[in-house]
Amino acid sequence: MQTTLNSKVEGDRKVWFSMWFLGSVVTFGVAFFPMFYRLVDGRNRHFRKEDEFEAQIAAYLKRKEKEPPAPNKRLAEMNAKAWAASIILIIPVFALLYVLSRDLAVHERSQDAYLATALPERVFMPQTIPIKTYAVITLVTLGVGGVYWLYKVVNLYNAHYKAHLQIEKELGRLMEETKVVEHM
Repeated sequence: MQTTLNSKVEGDRKVWFSMWFLGSVVTFGVAFFPMFYRLVDGRNRHFRKEDEFEAQIAAYLKRKEKEPPAPNKRLAEMNAKAWAASIILIIPVFALLYVLSRDLAVHERSQDAYLATALPERVFMPQTIPIKTYAVITLVTLGVGGVYWLYKVVNLYNAHYKAHLQIEKELGRLMEETKVVEHM
């Protein structure tokens, strides 16, 4: 990220579940490896980008003479290559789905609390991820429910990335308004 939120930066990359799933069916599961790699790598990139985003929000709040909140605790990065390679053992797939679901829920709750201090109105609504329900469905269906869980995880991350882009635009607009008022 550069000095303003309006500047062009590499956005979060969506993962198209249907394309990857059909590719996995056609390739007898081989396409799952790059799909999981992309999911974990996208998560890591987003969390790194979030740190820069929070620093810009803190600078914005300081300019407005408000006390910025303490930065959110950053979730640990995951080794995308190791996780993608581990899915050959099947069980790590379920562990990875759990970790991705849990991390997104934790990230969204902390991001919502952080943004509440910077934005005049609530723009971001954390999504609910019923991890226990997905785990039970996966166990009852002997793993087949994991496909549905994966579908939901992919869609939740994509929705989060889309919502985050809107928040960036809104904060960019607010920052520009602040700059115009300061120059007057």
